[in-house]
Amino acid sequence: MVVFNVLSVHSMFSQLLFAGSSLLNLKIRTDDYTMTEKRHYSKPTIIRHTVGVMNKYGRPPATVPMNRLVGHEVKELVENYGSPLFVLNVQELRDNYRDMSRAFMTRYPKAQIAYSYKTNYMKAVCSILHQEGAWAEVVSGFEYDIARNLNMAGENIIFNGPYKTKAELMRAFSEKALVNIDNYDEMQVIEDIAEELGTVLEVGIRINMDLNSPPWHKFGFNLEAGHAFEAVKRALASGKLKVVGLHIHVGTYIDDLTIYSRAAQGMVEFYRYIKEQLGVTLKYWDMGGGYASHNTLNWAWLPAEQTCPTYDHYAETICPILLNGPFAAEDAPKLFLEPGRALVDEPFSLITSVAAQKRMPNGGRGIVLDAGMNILSSVQWYSYNFQTGQDSGSMIEDTTVYGGLCMNIDVLRESASVPQVRRGDLLVIPHVGAYNISQSWQFIYLRPNVIAIEDGEVHVIKKAETREYVQEFEQVPDTFTK
Repeated sequence: MVVFNVLSVHSMFSQLLFAGSSLLNLKIRTDDYTMTEKRHYSKPTIIRHTVGVMNKYGRPPATVPMNRLVGHEVKELVENYGSPLFVLNVQELRDNYRDMSRAFMTRYPKAQIAYSYKTNYMKAVCSILHQEGAWAEVVSGFEYDIARNLNMAGENIIFNGPYKTKAELMRAFSEKALVNIDNYDEMQVIEDIAEELGTVLEVGIRINMDLNSPPWHKFGFNLEAGHAFEAVKRALASGKLKVVGLHIHVGTYIDDLTIYSRAAQGMVEFYRYIKEQLGVTLKYWDMGGGYASHNTLNWAWLPAEQTCPTYDHYAETICPILLNGPFAAEDAPKLFLEPGRALVDEPFSLITSVAAQKRMPNGGRGIVLDAGMNILSSVQWYSYNFQTGQDSGSMIEDTTVYGGLCMNIDVLRESASVPQVRRGDLLVIPHVGAYNISQSWQFIYLRPNVIAIEDGEVHVIKKAETREYVQEFEQVPDTFTK
């Protein structure tokens, strides 16, 4: 039988614990064998280092400040035009258009780009693209009026969208715009217009297909369910309309080329069917927009630089399929493309200032900017990069980036790698041209200046708003002030 001396065992155990007490912050009371809790201490900040570099401790990724935009000092631009500040690189916008036009026209000579106004309908932006040869694609009377105000001929405007008033449609047809019908109620309104004008109106039919998840069934008539064929047949039945075009828009930010190849194949097969069954001959078909830009989606596994197709990729996918349609080569319908973000996203940058920094309860760092979701609504979709506008050192830290709005949801990015910055430092956010300006709000803070730079010259293309401008159309009845 082996007998243990309990006190001896306890003594050894106590010695072992006391030997490590400097690390564990523990105290042992030998009389009642109880252990006290750990002392409170301040949690250290841990910065992850890169493994595999020559420094045995690792070295954080190098950060290169973006202290110049289109040849101008970022700091100087803010001094002259304020912060936040949108900056357009005009030459990059022109180059984008020329590159996309070349990609499609070398593969389909009758291709024509119609810029999607809703993406960014600033007059300067639209004017630059029209100067390069773009038509206008609009989805409202408001956008149609912008195009006409820019001297865009009605016959060079494509009018899409699920809601068009009778007055807007009357104007469009009177000015020979291309109108794509979205629904039966709209078809009936257009028949009434045809009767009033005493003519047969040429129209396009918008179709949709089961291409993605969830599918875009809101717009037009579904092909697989037979609705598209029924719509074409219904349009011809009255004798007041002539179907000369087909339109499809497969979605937004589509970087999966197979979706476009299936859409193009569906268009060809549908054209062949309505030509055989109904004798329809198309003057145009429209592949819509949805082409991606080099911004990474929030849920993407890989950065956009590795997944975003080029203009040539899109053209190689679409054009050869369409050219195999039921027609002789010289009778190919005109091909319309309606890009938005693929043209204007990358030429724009946003300069913003650091308003505050703070340490969060979890030990992480947070910074507050003077730009929020009010002018950067696409943070709901994009994981934007935040680059410093000055030398801020090479040490980076995962940082939660907040906008300046008094809203808890105003988070521009949950975790961004940002160097050490202080109040007043500048950050540059590239690729912000799509939807952020056209979808911006006048909430809490007013919208800022927008400038365009070309050949070294700076142009203010939209002035910062004032309180007087925002409230110009408000009225306060006298009885409310007594």
